[in-house]
Amino acid sequence: MKERLKFFGALVLYWFSFFTIGRILFLLYLFAQTSQLSWSEIMTPLFLGLRMDAAMAGYWLLLPGLIFMVSVFISQRMVYLLAGIVTTALLFVSTLITVADIELYKHWGFRINSTPLMYLESEAMSSVNPTVLIVLISIFTILLAFFLYIYWKMLAPLLLTFQKLPVKWAPVWLAITGALIIPIRSSFNVAPLNTGFVYFHKTKAFPNHAGINPVWNFFKSLSGDDNHSYPNNFYRSSNLNQQFDSLIQTHHEVVKLLSVEKPNIVLIILESFTSKIIEPLGGIPNITPELNSLIKEGILFENFYASGDRTDKGLVSILSGYPAQPATSIIKYPAKTQYLPYLPKVLKKNGYRTSFVYGGHIGFANMESYLTQAGFGHITDVDEFENKFDDSKWGVADQYVFNRLLNECDSAKSPFFKVMLSLSSHEPFKVPMETVIEGSDESSLFLNACYYTDKSLGEFILRAKNKPWWNKTLVIITADHGHRFPNPKELKEKERFKIPMLWLGGAIQKADTTIRSFGNQTDLANTLLNQLNIHSTEFSFSRNMLSQNANSFAMYIFNNGYGYVSASHENIYDFDLQNYLKQEGNLKELARGKIYMQKLFDDYNKK
Repeated sequence: MKERLKFFGALVLYWFSFFTIGRILFLLYLFAQTSQLSWSEIMTPLFLGLRMDAAMAGYWLLLPGLIFMVSVFISQRMVYLLAGIVTTALLFVSTLITVADIELYKHWGFRINSTPLMYLESEAMSSVNPTVLIVLISIFTILLAFFLYIYWKMLAPLLLTFQKLPVKWAPVWLAITGALIIPIRSSFNVAPLNTGFVYFHKTKAFPNHAGINPVWNFFKSLSGDDNHSYPNNFYRSSNLNQQFDSLIQTHHEVVKLLSVEKPNIVLIILESFTSKIIEPLGGIPNITPELNSLIKEGILFENFYASGDRTDKGLVSILSGYPAQPATSIIKYPAKTQYLPYLPKVLKKNGYRTSFVYGGHIGFANMESYLTQAGFGHITDVDEFENKFDDSKWGVADQYVFNRLLNECDSAKSPFFKVMLSLSSHEPFKVPMETVIEGSDESSLFLNACYYTDKSLGEFILRAKNKPWWNKTLVIITADHGHRFPNPKELKEKERFKIPMLWLGGAIQKADTTIRSFGNQTDLANTLLNQLNIHSTEFSFSRNMLSQNANSFAMYIFNNGYGYVSASHENIYDFDLQNYLKQEGNLKELARGKIYMQKLFDDYNKK
């Protein structure tokens, strides 16, 4: 019995060692962020993370504990084989999650959860840079081989030396296995273990995230927590609805921007077009020369923000006027999206012919279900292009998709509403153009891809201006979300979410105009509908940014927190930390973010 307890203890150390090395690997792989931390900020998550490691080790020891329980009935050889198979399988899964996490964090800014499962049937894996993929495979192989060696050469042989236990020890091993609930729950009070237990920093997200065990986090999200009901007491108020209505609703006079009563509408959603690459918005010069020039011809919304950080969230925010949600995406749940409002449906009821144009696979991230429910009359995806144009990892390059959009506009009956989603500025940033922005690093590749998309956009607008439908058309250009490049920021920072929105075309009457009101993607719906004299009460989270009495602010939502920004105030709240990471400016506005989020939680729970 004693030798089995020692072996069980060795397994505990085995898993602690694995998770600790995984955490060190995380800090080394993300050295750019780690180098900005102090020594104590690096060491603290290593120690705090042990609590979560203990919980995960507890889960992984459940099966070996049960194997030891039944070992009173089977041979030691069978115990050796069963324990080896279980440990090898768990090690493979743990290594896969750990290695995937270090790369995904660079892009998403949060530890791995069930989100990647949305993309298993898409081209997501093919978007990884081949060099990066080789590095990741190498890390995976080395890490897995090292711990397999330790187990099979140093631990497993001990099992063959043990004597068979009497049957009376079976209940003892059952009790030992049951006692694993203590490290698994990691608490004797009401609240079980959660990611907030490893949070210690009041302003920096990265050192807090470094303490999270990625394997625990992944399986915790699989348990259904990402579709659980959001709290109904995040913001306590007896008149929440009235406070929210006061925050969102706009009833007064509207600035009219259009000269056409019922214009054609072309909505162009550019992949990852952060304001950091657009010079008139304070971005890097010469990355988007075409868009920079077009801004002088149109109406620029200077303080416009993405609601979320992924395409699926951006589409819902733009087309349904519905905010992104922490920790999950409503697009994953058709049972909920069926109750969303849809801009295409509203326009269809008012005589518009609607269509969606995309060069990728429409099944990506459950887009097909959502766009079908949205009521688009026709959906164009990669399958409707000739095979010779499907020459990138994600599908058809932007220049060909813009050509398709132009042809569809030529053949469409007015008034039409056409939405195009670009894709060439998505990883791995391979574009059919001679390189303009030199460099093989990811940031340079991203900027070069954005230059290509901007060039394709400029060519589309130039040709569209010569079409008979142009004079009666409103073109809206925006982005699905921002991007970490250039000059990477933490996910919580507002710079990651600021994007352009530009209105132009023959239907506008106020060129070279700047709208300085703050807003986000959800506000597009009611801002546009009010310009069309279409009054809808469906888009309850959407403000008319052009109303003279509209509250000027923007909300953005990251993995488990939100940001609020206006001309006079900014705050960032983290749900794991259960506190503000930032509070600046007029504190009278502090409650606005909480009012907004509680209303979102209540609405999401009811759908």
